[in-house]
Amino acid sequence: MAGVLDSVNQRTQLVGQNRLELLLFRLNGRQRFGINVFKVKEVLQCPKLTVLPQRNAMIKGVANIRGKTISIIDISKAMGGRPVEQTENSFVIISEYNRSVQGFLVGSVDRIVNMNWEAILPPPKGTGRSNYMTAVTEIDGELVEILDVEKILDEIAPRNVIVKQELVDEVSHLMTAEQKPILIADDSSVARRQIQKTMETLGLECIVVENGKLALNKLRELAANGPILEQLSMVISDVEMPEMDGYTLTSEIRSNPALKDLHVILHTSLSGVFNKALIEKVGADNFIAKFHPDELASAVKAAL
Repeated sequence: MAGVLDSVNQRTQLVGQNRLELLLFRLNGRQRFGINVFKVKEVLQCPKLTVLPQRNAMIKGVANIRGKTISIIDISKAMGGRPVEQTENSFVIISEYNRSVQGFLVGSVDRIVNMNWEAILPPPKGTGRSNYMTAVTEIDGELVEILDVEKILDEIAPRNVIVKQELVDEVSHLMTAEQKPILIADDSSVARRQIQKTMETLGLECIVVENGKLALNKLRELAANGPILEQLSMVISDVEMPEMDGYTLTSEIRSNPALKDLHVILHTSLSGVFNKALIEKVGADNFIAKFHPDELASAVKAAL
């Protein structure tokens, strides 16, 4: 897998085309799972792990990788499945989510596939709140699950969602008597709750949808009823979402005369530095890596 990530610059060309590349892997069984290649830093044979006392039960151990100590998460166990007993023949996917680097212990790594976000669909209705999927797709006639990694990480190490009182006070001074709501688009249930809680702490009303396609449909519906800025104050959108990603959503907003003046904040776990250079390409007003409530609140304050 040494050459898996040797063309990041080429992959950034997918931005704005509603496309992504998935790294496919398996855990303990035949079921295949996917993770966005943008999130992956490296794939390697599982190194020797050091077991720490009083560690979280989902963390198999830590490994020294290129001079850094990285926690290795037994992702199967974290999802309620069978834990990995033998690590010698397993692989580790080193990933960066929400400004943190961690390793996911997996049984095997398959390949990378290039796909359109339109082929990535929301989880089937009825899967319940306990599932760990943000989306599903079909590859080679088989169902592939795209994991809600943010949910897994939040259960292992919950993030702070409290906004500094100073920021709350500053935003309250900017609020008008008829403050318009914010449209939030995110496919992760954990992320939606985090963002909504932050906005409600600031005294802002939210309209929440699960992906870019639903967000665009809602925006068009509102615009048909009158000027959009008289109904919404801004849009906060994730980047990775089924059916339509945040980059494409932003491009659609900017190309629509009825929507083009909306303030758009891209709020994403894709914290790689190269993403920041892509804001101008799609026309977003701001780009924030998840999840720091004070930074999000500051961005909202600046927009207001």
